[in-house]
Amino acid sequence: MPKWEAKSEVSGFIWKVETAPGQRVAKGDTLVIIESMKMEIPVVAESDGTVVSIPVEEGAAVNEGNTVAILEV
Repeated sequence: MPKWEAKSEVSGFIWKVETAPGQRVAKGDTLVIIESMKMEIPVVAESDGTVVSIPVEEGAAVNEGNTVAILEV
């Protein structure tokens, strides 16, 4: 199955991880929430799929373009 990488659109910190490997998600479901400049920015699934991995942890710093979730779609 093809894989899709969810990328951070901003630099900030992982505020909350909303999913776990093996979890089924639907298009629009929140995968992780990034805190940047006192704003919470959700990273959402672009299609239905299964979470393969979440290569970040809560509190970790991320830069724009970093992969924050990998889905099998």
